[in-house]
Formats: sequence, structure tokens, C-alpha cells
Amino acid sequence: MLLEKLNWRYATKKMNPDKKVSEDKLNAILEAARLAPTSSGLQPFEIIVVNDPDTRAKIREAAWDQAQVTEGSHLLVFAAWDNYTADRINAMFDLVNEERGGTNEGWEAYRQKLLAGYVPRDAEENYQHAARQAYIGLGIALTAAAFEEVDATPMEGFDPAKVDEILGLKERGLRSVTLMPIGQRDSEGDWLVNLKKVRRAKEDFVSVV
Repeated sequence: MLLEKLNWRYATKKMNPDKKVSEDKLNAILEAARLAPTSSGLQPFEIIVVNDPDTRAKIREAAWDQAQVTEGSHLLVFAAWDNYTADRINAMFDLVNEERGGTNEGWEAYRQKLLAGYVPRDAEENYQHAARQAYIGLGIALTAAAFEEVDATPMEGFDPAKVDEILGLKERGLRSVTLMPIGQRDSEGDWLVNLKKVRRAKEDFVSVV
């Protein structure tokens, strides 16, 4: 079932602006991304759902005029923490303690290990690490979208600094990583829709040691 959906999906080039994704399906995609695994469970990224037409038009300009940004039903922006701070790390550890109803010596020792390793590290190195976690969330979101038969297009082709400015991300300690418009394909207007999916053969892709 899942493999059938993954074969169905493709990086949609043209979406039908008249077809909207239901709130139930949108929420399922967002929840799947929220449940994505991340290093040490820190979840160092957020998703901004951009619905405002004017804001999306500005982002389209910063994204090489890619039409899916405005023609899709919703635009998801994956934004990573700009740095790992003691407050951010402690907040996640405290949340775990609260939700699990207690703590233990090993868990608190691990907290101190992360604080000692992450906080003094260069901010750019920390951002790059956080961005890789955001890509895990993106992958899960793309899979969830396919499962819901919602079209989605992962995008790195944009000016992150401009998108950060448009969305006021710097003030929130975030930096945009990737865009993910979702919607429904325009089967008659998308040149890619009927082309065969091409991937390397399994024997050229998977090796066993």
C-alpha cells in the first residue's frame, strides 16, 4: 500500500489552484512531521503553514517564480533553529520529564552531555545539524502526503534570507530550510505527470556487507 502511494507521487510541477486539500489531510501531514524522529528528540525545527495570498506571492518571488508556491492549496515552510541554546535544550528535557512523570540519573547526565557539547559549538554548525533534522521531517511529510494522495513538491530553489525576512523568522530564532507546497496536480497542464518514475536499480542502490 505505502509503496503504491510512493510510486504514485512525484514532484508536482503544476497544481490546480481550484482544488483544496482538506483540513483533515493537512493535519495528518503536519502530525506525521511532528512525530518524525530527530536527534536526541530535540525537534529543532518548526513548520510554518503559509495561507496568506500576499505572503505567498512574496515567497514565490524569492523562489524563482515557481508557480506551486501560490497555486498549491497550502505552503509549508520548514524552518530550523538558528542555534542550540541551553534554554531550548532544557525546555525539551523538561517537557520529557513532565510528560513521563519523572526523571532519572542517566537522563539528566545525558542532558548535561548535550549542554556541554552543543551550546559552546559554532552557531552555523548547530544550524546545519538542526537543518538535517528538518529534512527528516520533510521526508516524513512527503511520505504522509503521498499516503493521503496529496501532491507535494520539495523545494530548495529559493532565497532563504528573503524568506526569513518575509516571515520574520530571524526574530524567532529560525532559518528557513525548505519549502513544501501541497495541493492537487493539474493532470492536463503538468508535463511531468505521465512520465515514468525512474530510479536506480536496487542492485545499484542497496549493498549488503
